[in-house]
Amino acid sequence: MPHWDIRLRQLCQARPDVLSMRVQEQHQLWWSLLFLWIGGMIFGGSLGIWRSPLQGVYVAIKFPLLLMLTAFGNALINGMLAQLLGVRISFRQSLSAVLMSFALLAVILAAFAPLSVFLLYHLPPVGSAEQSVGHGVYLLVNTLLIAFAGITANLHLYRLLKHLCVKPQQAQGVLWSWLGINVLLGTQLSWNLRPFFGTPHLPVHFLRDDPFTGSFFEAFFNVLRLSL
Repeated sequence: MPHWDIRLRQLCQARPDVLSMRVQEQHQLWWSLLFLWIGGMIFGGSLGIWRSPLQGVYVAIKFPLLLMLTAFGNALINGMLAQLLGVRISFRQSLSAVLMSFALLAVILAAFAPLSVFLLYHLPPVGSAEQSVGHGVYLLVNTLLIAFAGITANLHLYRLLKHLCVKPQQAQGVLWSWLGINVLLGTQLSWNLRPFFGTPHLPVHFLRDDPFTGSFFEAFFNVLRLSL
């Protein structure tokens, strides 16, 4: 059986006793980055293709970049937070645990890519009279898929933290602090690196001309209000 297949199976099974040993291995960082990048490219391509094939190419590049930047940014802060909460996790162990969590998220999202393509052929296309409805539904469904994958990955991260921590209460404190940083950093980076889905009435761009204007939460609730 190929070595990558064993690593991928162990990541998907997410057994805390196995992953806790992988956290100690230096080359596990590269395996996690590989799965993160490939899974992110697959799902990213399915996000942007509704707008145009070129947008799909752009997002296939940007989505794994978003995951990687968020993971590295979180690891820098998470390692310090773990120390403050009394958990003896080194920066490398924090980085490895976070990267494994993001790699699992990317693999789950890659499995959802066919669903995004299915929606592509069943929603009003760009240029139609109902393109705004199609854009809103596509954005909402894929946001929910990302949220589901994120919750699943973090539940397994919690199991890993419980295995690494002496007290279960420590694992809960570390997880909630890490989740807070994930949400704030990840959503803002996603806004700065937009577009991912692509807005029908705007031209296709790799980045917006005003990447630092507004916020992710403001845009999401506006789309939710219009869709409902």
